Amino acid sequence: MKAIEVTGLHKAFKLKGKAIKALDDVSFSVELGQSVGFIGQNGAGKSTTIKILFGALRADSGDARLMGLPADDSSSRLGVGYVPENPYLYEQLTPREVVSSGLRLHGVRGVENVRRTELWLEKLGIAYAADKRIRNLSKGMTQRTALAHAFAIEPKLLVLDEPMSGLDPVGRRQVADLMQEYRLAGGTLFFCTHILHDVERLADYFVMIDRGKVRAQQGVAELLASQGDMVIRYLGDAGLPGFERDAGQVWKGLLPRPALPEVLAQIEAMQGVLLNIHPLNSLEELFDSVVGEAAQA
Repeated sequence: MKAIEVTGLHKAFKLKGKAIKALDDVSFSVELGQSVGFIGQNGAGKSTTIKILFGALRADSGDARLMGLPADDSSSRLGVGYVPENPYLYEQLTPREVVSSGLRLHGVRGVENVRRTELWLEKLGIAYAADKRIRNLSKGMTQRTALAHAFAIEPKLLVLDEPMSGLDPVGRRQVADLMQEYRLAGGTLFFCTHILHDVERLADYFVMIDRGKVRAQQGVAELLASQGDMVIRYLGDAGLPGFERDAGQVWKGLLPRPALPEVLAQIEAMQGVLLNIHPLNSLEELFDSVVGEAAQA
């Protein structure tokens, strides 16, 4: 059984009497225990795909399955945590009531319900606002409440659509850490994000969609490890041979992997400060390339 299985999905919407393709033969899968980043520009088809998976939309053709069951079968969502891009929570409820009622829907009651509710309100940093009405909370606090609801059920599969939306830098780091903790504990994670660095850190595999079509899908480690050339940036008084000034006293150079140890030793000898090293063709560069090619087609 696969956690998610999407085969040949097609979906079109009508705009002023004209059919606009949102999904065009989209196919991919997510294995149990795998972490998959679903990436693409706004309007690429990510949220449409997720809405089909959760029964909020019906595909024109193709098949979508969640935890081995058809996506339009409500029992497929039992034990699955989900946070949409713009979560709607009943405004008259409090974060404590939202998390507690979500747990009850998944069969968690009594002392265990109370324990998990308090635990996840604390972990998401909203325990101090646990009894305020949702309508009085900021977008970021509402997002934290929705995330607490999804994590608290201890899901077999966690689906997050732009989980960092509305969060400040501290909140983003906190949620990324929780996603990593869930992933390393063996959870199955499927998430959409515009932050490609998060995909490189949190995903085993990525699926890239653009204009309703899947343009690339590959293992993240496989992509990064396959690159022979590395980009290196450091802060220093002078540039090493082959390095160009990036900004101020920041220098940037491109070199083959085998040359890294020698260059790092040179930077240390000149008391420079290493800023970052990454493969020439990172996920961000691949994304820019794929999207650019599609735009010219």
